[in-house]
Amino acid sequence: MLIDDLGFSDLGPFGSEIDTPHIDGLADDGWVFTNYRTAPMCSPARAALLTGLNPHRAGFGFVAHIDPGYPGFSCELPEAAPTLAESLRAGGYATFMVGKWHLTLESRLHDGADRSTWPLQRGFDRYFGSMDGFTSLHHPHRLVQDNSVVDVREYPDGFFLTDELTDRAIGMIDDLRVNEPDKPFFLYYAHTSVHGPIQAKDVDIEKYRGRYEAGWNRMREERFARQQERGIVPPHAELPAEALADGDAIPAWDDLPEEDRRLFARHMEVYAAAVDEIDQSVGRLLERLDRSGERDNTIVIIASDNGGTAEGGPTGTRSYFAQFGSHGGMPAGWVTDVPRDVDDIGGPRLFGQYPTGWARVSNTPFRSFKATTYEGGVHAPLVISWPDAPMPGGLREQFVFVSDLAPTVLELCGVPALEERHGRSALDMDGGSIVEVLADAAADGREAQYFECVGRRALVDGPWKALSTVPPTRDDGPEGGVWELYNLAADPTETVDLAHAHPEVVTALAARWHEEAWRNTVFPSTIRERCSACAPTPRSRCPLRSTSSRSDRRWRGSALPSSPCCAPSRSRSTSRPLRTPRV
Repeated sequence: MLIDDLGFSDLGPFGSEIDTPHIDGLADDGWVFTNYRTAPMCSPARAALLTGLNPHRAGFGFVAHIDPGYPGFSCELPEAAPTLAESLRAGGYATFMVGKWHLTLESRLHDGADRSTWPLQRGFDRYFGSMDGFTSLHHPHRLVQDNSVVDVREYPDGFFLTDELTDRAIGMIDDLRVNEPDKPFFLYYAHTSVHGPIQAKDVDIEKYRGRYEAGWNRMREERFARQQERGIVPPHAELPAEALADGDAIPAWDDLPEEDRRLFARHMEVYAAAVDEIDQSVGRLLERLDRSGERDNTIVIIASDNGGTAEGGPTGTRSYFAQFGSHGGMPAGWVTDVPRDVDDIGGPRLFGQYPTGWARVSNTPFRSFKATTYEGGVHAPLVISWPDAPMPGGLREQFVFVSDLAPTVLELCGVPALEERHGRSALDMDGGSIVEVLADAAADGREAQYFECVGRRALVDGPWKALSTVPPTRDDGPEGGVWELYNLAADPTETVDLAHAHPEVVTALAARWHEEAWRNTVFPSTIRERCSACAPTPRSRCPLRSTSSRSDRRWRGSALPSSPCCAPSRSRSTSRPLRTPRV
């Protein structure tokens, strides 16, 4: 289950006050990952999740809108990249999907379009949901069932998309069991919530009325305290101060007039209700599996596609489509928050988005938001549950990236990744299975990963993270510009910039980011101008640390030729589970 725009701290196991009892139960008996990272935006994360490739190699350096003609930004999954669904289907699984797809170009979403990039053509037996990036939960603008647009003249009273998606998911399982009681299945449930417009049902909003009157400053501190108490963040971690944590865009709650506090609290009440409804969907699915005796042998994975978003701005909005994507400048007098009755927020008449102050709470304890390469944009919750697993669960602190999930699922299910697709040799996965991490809390995790989003760059390698918030100029070159440097082991919330203290580390990480950018088609061309540059700097010359064979294997690229045709070897499954699990 992939949740949209959910912040690191928005679920109970990660410090939230929002009621998520069913996800809490999965965490209690499963694995909770405190160091899981994803792409800074939604489509890139979804592409990496389904293919095991890094986002740009999967064709998604940006969200699925248009193809500018560059390999890493085609906004289409590569022909030679089998999806997780395609491999599992070849391994004997039924494959279902409900919810948000967002992996097809806008020009190929219409009724007469080429459907080669639609869910059914990418490995799913059945599909129901929204192909677009977001929609209304009360009155979705366009729903697709399998390969056809659903003809809805009018939605019935009380219709709500989260409930409908859950009904459809359960229905797909029911239909399978009527005909094939023992066939394993893979269900990919991609919630449209809590992406804007943020909406919820009245009964759930009412449950949270008054819970956020204390304001975002206190709620952030309380979440942070719970995180430290539960070991989600280390004791030495610091909550970034206002100057670092976008304080210029977030007024102090106690300084706000009463009218604003009421408006802003309502926005968060709706957001909390929407998260609660996601948990309800988990509960309904688990209850269905319990009834048929399948729960214990079902692997459940809960994750978010990126960090919480600041799209709502300092005051939030009741007019999401007037605010969304308006960064290029709007006409004088343009109203980004049409004043409407506060109690209508969350309902079918308004398209709301919560203010930046609440987004910062969602991303506690980290800085910044979705679409940035700070931890607030890429650090997300991850919970894995499998009651029948041959190894116990627990807290895991190892670095895991979104592209590691596909090879992990394949190994747990005992299904090999497809070696070819449509007559083409399959691209080798960038991700690696984390089954060893599930089995052993002391096992090594991933060593390194690059990030890029609209020119914002970052690279994590061991304890170090280098990032640059501004795209480099032509004169700067791809390694140039202003870089920040953080020691995440000592400073996991990025509060102390060490760039001036360790310029040699910045230089090494910037060069390594450059190598990874070439290998992952971040740049417009796949052909390097200087042949001598195709061989990366040997790790023995890196000032960061000595290298073991284990960390070489976990480093996705720096020890390999950077030519696009030379990618890491695909992780292989070498054993089958005791019983074929559902996913």
